[in-house]
Amino acid sequence: MKRLIALPFRKSLEIAFKSIRVRFFRSLVTTMSLVLAVAFLCYIRTSNDFAQGMLAGGDVESYQVLVKAGYDAALGDSSIVTSAKQRWIVILSLMVCIVGIINAQLMSVTERFREIGTMKCLGALDRFIVRLFVLEALMQGLAGSISGVLLGILAAAVSSAITLGLNVFATVPWALIGYSAILSVLIGTGLSLIGVIYPAIIAARMQPVEAMRQEQ
Repeated sequence: MKRLIALPFRKSLEIAFKSIRVRFFRSLVTTMSLVLAVAFLCYIRTSNDFAQGMLAGGDVESYQVLVKAGYDAALGDSSIVTSAKQRWIVILSLMVCIVGIINAQLMSVTERFREIGTMKCLGALDRFIVRLFVLEALMQGLAGSISGVLLGILAAAVSSAITLGLNVFATVPWALIGYSAILSVLIGTGLSLIGVIYPAIIAARMQPVEAMRQEQ
């Protein structure tokens, strides 16, 4: 017997949004790990951007402030380089974030056995199930990444004002900060999508009869 369930993309988007709303608190917990990871990434990059703005001024006083604050900079340099320690800490935080997302999504699949089984019994194709999970991850990824970027930029601004002084706001490199913000959103959303791939495949391959037998 053919399964002819072919819902439009808009309907899939609506179902994914309702699923997030119904499981709001679990979605919030899943998203918080992403928010913190992206916030830390954006904080590191934006802090360096603020410092680079001061360094671009070229005056000796700004250089001395940067050196006193612990930045590895030399007079005449045009950029602040992220230290190896900062890079490793960021990478580790992102890896922990991916593991947390995968674990949360696997738990979500377990909770939704009957829901998935019902959709497949009604004729939903495997790709439709995968699409739902990917859309949910995309929504959570965008929301979490944007929130993390805002938090990271705010933390970087406050931290830079404390360590470098209020003069840091006189040479704000808006283009660099905008690039760091966009990059952080893309990385955060990408992590969310990567973390949902395996759970989505598990859900799509689930046999309808076995799913319906599972206890909630």
